[in-house]
Amino acid sequence: MGMSKYIAQRLLFTLFVVLGISILIFFITHIVGNPVDIMLPLQATDAERLALTQALGLDRPILEQLWTFLSDFAVGDFGMSWWQNRPCMEVIMDRLPISMWLILLASLISVVCAIPMGILAAYRPGSVLDRVVTIFSTAGICFPPFWIGLMLMLVFAVKLGWLPTSGMGTWKHLVLPAVSISFRPMGHLAQIVRFEMIQQLNALYAVTARAKGVTEMSLLFKHALKNIMTASLTMIGNDYCKQLGGLSAAVEVVFGFAGFGHLISETIENMDFPLLQAEVFFVAIIVCLINLLTDILYAAFDPRIRY
Repeated sequence: MGMSKYIAQRLLFTLFVVLGISILIFFITHIVGNPVDIMLPLQATDAERLALTQALGLDRPILEQLWTFLSDFAVGDFGMSWWQNRPCMEVIMDRLPISMWLILLASLISVVCAIPMGILAAYRPGSVLDRVVTIFSTAGICFPPFWIGLMLMLVFAVKLGWLPTSGMGTWKHLVLPAVSISFRPMGHLAQIVRFEMIQQLNALYAVTARAKGVTEMSLLFKHALKNIMTASLTMIGNDYCKQLGGLSAAVEVVFGFAGFGHLISETIENMDFPLLQAEVFFVAIIVCLINLLTDILYAAFDPRIRY
């Protein structure tokens, strides 16, 4: 199968997934309870309940509601935010790019640090360096990002005064939140790279290459590194999706960073159903696009996946 046909198939599959997620979002909203009862206080009058029911379109047949819901989502109309009294799209676009850049920087930090760590640990399994990398990566996975953020703030902002404690505006405000978020994906990726690299260096082709006189550096970087890329891409993509899906929210709150994760927590607190639906949809779209990109990169690194 050619690359273009493979991409077309994956794109078509992604469109069906997005459609399924949209329908799921619609029905989950109805299953969890009446949005009117959740959004209005207990002392609300019948007139207020009726007005909100009509405003949300909940007085129409369920299939008509579903069609309207899908039609509006298809053109980017997510309705009005009841909490901010602005279009949901406008609210999200104010916050989403901030978090995407923050998490992209965190992902870059984790990749740049984790891949060399994993390779060095795998090159001499059982060595002191291997144990240090294992301990560091395990700690990065175990400690919650917000706690790491508090410790970094205490050292680099409060004690040393090198970086700001909170706020936005300059590149310095990105450093501590990005580093805090990067520890967990860094730990995951370092352990994956270490495990996969050990498997590759002990594989039959590696033994044969050594017998033919191939140097360790050539074997490591020309052969083994390419073979571990599929597993690494999976981890990188999954971690980016997790952070964007809300795991970065606690770090954003700690550093007063008005990002998308922080917005999700605020939306839940304010029971803003239209905005929450739009946020879930945006997360789903981005996750699907990242998975699509990962699949394409898989096929680029390993042509066997296309067949």
